Amino acid sequence: MKPQFLKITLILCLIAVIFIARLAYLQLFTDRYALNAANTSIKIEYVIPQRGVIFDRNGKIIVGNQPAYEISLTHALLKPDFDTLGFCSLMKISKSDFIKTVNAIKQQKYYSRLTPMTFMKGLSREDIARIQEIIFKYPAFSIVSRPQRQYEVSTSGNLLGYTNEVNDRDIKKDSLYYLPGDFIGKSGIEKAYENELRGIKGMNYIQKDIKLRSIGAYKNGTLDKEVVTGKDLTLTIDYDLQRMAEEMLVNKRGAIVALDPNTGEILVLATGPDIDPNIFTGPDKSKEIYKLQKDTFNMPTFDRSVQAAYPPGSTFKLLTAAAAMQMGVMDENTVFPCGGGFNYKGLRIKGHGGADPLVPAIQVSSNCYFSYAYLAILNKYPGDPSRGVDEWKKIMSSFGVGEFLNNDLAVGSKGQIPSGAFYEKRMGIINKAIGKKPTKNWDPLSTGAVFNGMGQGDVLLTPIQMANATAAIVNKGWFYTPHIVKSIDGKPNPDPRFKVKHKTLVNPKHFVPIMKGMEAVVLQGTARGLKSNDFTQLAKTGTAQVPQGKDNSIFVLAAPAENPKIVVVAVMEHAGFGATWAGPACTVIAEKYLTGDLKREHLYQKLVTASFMGEYRRQEIERLKRKGWYKEPNSDSLKIMGIEDSLKFVKDPAVKAGLIRKRDSLKLKMLTR
Repeated sequence: MKPQFLKITLILCLIAVIFIARLAYLQLFTDRYALNAANTSIKIEYVIPQRGVIFDRNGKIIVGNQPAYEISLTHALLKPDFDTLGFCSLMKISKSDFIKTVNAIKQQKYYSRLTPMTFMKGLSREDIARIQEIIFKYPAFSIVSRPQRQYEVSTSGNLLGYTNEVNDRDIKKDSLYYLPGDFIGKSGIEKAYENELRGIKGMNYIQKDIKLRSIGAYKNGTLDKEVVTGKDLTLTIDYDLQRMAEEMLVNKRGAIVALDPNTGEILVLATGPDIDPNIFTGPDKSKEIYKLQKDTFNMPTFDRSVQAAYPPGSTFKLLTAAAAMQMGVMDENTVFPCGGGFNYKGLRIKGHGGADPLVPAIQVSSNCYFSYAYLAILNKYPGDPSRGVDEWKKIMSSFGVGEFLNNDLAVGSKGQIPSGAFYEKRMGIINKAIGKKPTKNWDPLSTGAVFNGMGQGDVLLTPIQMANATAAIVNKGWFYTPHIVKSIDGKPNPDPRFKVKHKTLVNPKHFVPIMKGMEAVVLQGTARGLKSNDFTQLAKTGTAQVPQGKDNSIFVLAAPAENPKIVVVAVMEHAGFGATWAGPACTVIAEKYLTGDLKREHLYQKLVTASFMGEYRRQEIERLKRKGWYKEPNSDSLKIMGIEDSLKFVKDPAVKAGLIRKRDSLKLKMLTR
């Protein structure tokens, strides 16, 4: 035999020996094939773990668990002589309901005669106590215990989120874990930290006889896997502050965000309207969630703290100043010709103050000053405004605005910081409409870019972005990514994203005059009415014009001024002046956090009792009229609308019951006319 053939023969023999050895190992020393061969007589029973408990930063339980029960059906065990009437009597259902439910189960995508399928959900402990003594007569049915979320609070539904049954998409994403009937986090923290909260299912291998009856554990349970409870989460949220913020947002649309500028930990993430998370439990929760999602008037499932992008108004002037100084087109002593307001190519913007340097301009919130500052940014490179805008945008991105923050929240918006290409495209559309040739030297007035400097124009920020940018300012140029989870199972959150100190592109020295201006806003400027005797504050008011109606009220604050420990931002839609509504909300949150007490109760009560629903309803009526959909309501209809609004926020059961009776009486009166 030739040497090369000998080598080939030896290699083939070696491969054959390896295959034979591997096959012998699998058959003789593992259970892999034993289980496959016996898969008609050995079934896996899964033990559903308790989800992790959610605490606030002070150890208060926010979300826990309670037992929930359901009845499952294994169709293969349903005998021809099954006592349908007896079972229906036990379950307190009709025969027609029984048949309808069984047929519906058969139509499910993952239906199997051999697999237990959910027959009935939401049974109480009393129901189970009554059923479990008799259900052995019906071997096709069994009791399943499945933990259900229990909310210990009545606010912050968007923040916490909810769990619900998995759908096809959920199963496809992780088919190794999820089975039909399992629950998964669908929104909020429940979704963002699903892998940590869900735990690990237990697995029990059970031997079955030919009639699928259990006859004991397979191999005495040596292959079984213990259930592992989900990991507990400790949030960065201070729930006392969170609840206060939610109460101040009742009958309002907007958001209040607070964070620790030294760590990036989110202390408050409140949105209005709020959702009571307790509606996420119970047998009708899917209907309640559907109703929330279909409420296009209040949009309660839209988390305005992280999803709504607003014109930031005058609060943005702080960033305009920082970028303009970094780009070298002004410094803190620069004076713009603001004696008669901002005048540019026939445009006149009414100004506050006169020809002043930066600190007084911030103090009085001069529209003129910051419009000229932004115009200087656009004109830094003559004949090429796009270059100036792109340099400005790069600086803005370093503050985390116009970008996704890459945090641990389930949802978010990047907002908008326009680029040079954005305005070139807009100018091209304008030139095409008037028959002019395209040009890179676009006009700041025609494109509307000139309004960006004072936080109008095309700039859009989310409340959490405003808070993060304010933290970067008071830290003199750095921030940690805002995040919501402080620790997991008692250990610090290991996510490396929250340990990186991000630095802005602005020299730290430029923040000194900006912070002096913010201090002047409280001491003698547009927010002087919010000065506290107990702590110092840095702030900026914002009153953003919006086309739908009244201005948005916006406010940013950091306290104490000498060493900020908290940053608070509030946005209240269509409320008016920043210092009148958003300002009080910010300062009472800071007061409670820093002093442990609420000393200016009148500011808090002003917010709690105020309602802007009338303005929102007026805007909705105008919208419907424009579309030709509006029908004039009668007086009883208006009363019912008012009662429905109140029911969303009333907590007292007796008061709620009275309002419901009154509403139903009015509805009956309208129907019987």
